[in-house]
Amino acid sequence: MRPVVCMDESPKQLLGETRVAIPMSKGHARKCDYEYERLGVCNIFLANEPLAGFRTVKITESKCKVDWAEFIKEIADEHYPKAELITLVMDNFGTHTPGALYERYEPEEAKRILDRFEFVFTPKHGSWLDMAEIELNVLNNQCLGCRIETIEKARKEVQAWEKARNGFTKKINWQFTTEKARIKLKKLYPSYDR
Repeated sequence: MRPVVCMDESPKQLLGETRVAIPMSKGHARKCDYEYERLGVCNIFLANEPLAGFRTVKITESKCKVDWAEFIKEIADEHYPKAELITLVMDNFGTHTPGALYERYEPEEAKRILDRFEFVFTPKHGSWLDMAEIELNVLNNQCLGCRIETIEKARKEVQAWEKARNGFTKKINWQFTTEKARIKLKKLYPSYDR
């Protein structure tokens, strides 16, 4: 009833081929030219619940406050409609503010969505503590590492990856302990002179 969900986003360049690749043949790998055509950028929002092995991905044309607010509402209403409170771990990016919800929705709706969440922000220069970054890395390596020309194709590829990965219920075995944090992040903890 109180899931811990990690959220992050990442840009993805849309790239096209400038030359037709030479197909694979017996004893020879497929040959692609290094030159490409830049066709724009899309944004990848990813949320995952590490302990349940669940993740959801949304690809948008931009990365602004409105896009973030719509993704947050989707997390609350579509993926966790019965949760009492959703703890959302994310970095301190400028769009990750309660005000973004008020810019997108009427005040009553924005407050309703906000009341569903407890926001936990990773420390500055410590966004790697957000396990959604791990999942984004897996997504990029397994699904988006090739040239993708259109946002529609990116959505189709990501949808297939998400369905397969959720089918395996791949959990994250996070081994960074509080003791390790106190050593590695020593400067973030208060010190007292005696």
